[in-house]
Amino acid sequence: MKRLFTSVVGCLLVSLALAQKPTTTPRQRILQVMQAQTAAWNRGDVAAYMQGYWQSDSLVFIGKRGLTYGWQPTLDNYKRSYPDAAAMGQLDFANLRITPLGPDVAQVVGKWHLRRPAAGDLEGHFLLVFRRLKGQWVIVADHSS
Repeated sequence: MKRLFTSVVGCLLVSLALAQKPTTTPRQRILQVMQAQTAAWNRGDVAAYMQGYWQSDSLVFIGKRGLTYGWQPTLDNYKRSYPDAAAMGQLDFANLRITPLGPDVAQVVGKWHLRRPAAGDLEGHFLLVFRRLKGQWVIVADHSS
């Protein structure tokens, strides 16, 4: 009887373990943010693309024109530089290297490429700093060249 009870309890524990939803890792969450950004960009929606960024005046974007602080100024710069879907082209990221720096912070290094048949392709490299704020992974610093 004791052996049967132990077997039943063991089977129940295994069943419960298998029934648990696997937790999403920070790396997977960050990749989801970047995939959502890519999809938004590729449909010409800069505002949706910016949802991957921290909506704060403390967001920092470093580009060829220098430093930009704040979510709204960063959005405004994107809108000026990419006024329509043709100028935006099709975005893809490559060579991603996601490195956790702590439980709620990670850096992502990679390459970006814009395929723009009419205007000419653009590409460069980036370093992003992601933080988990209020349960969401967002970009708090972006250095793109």
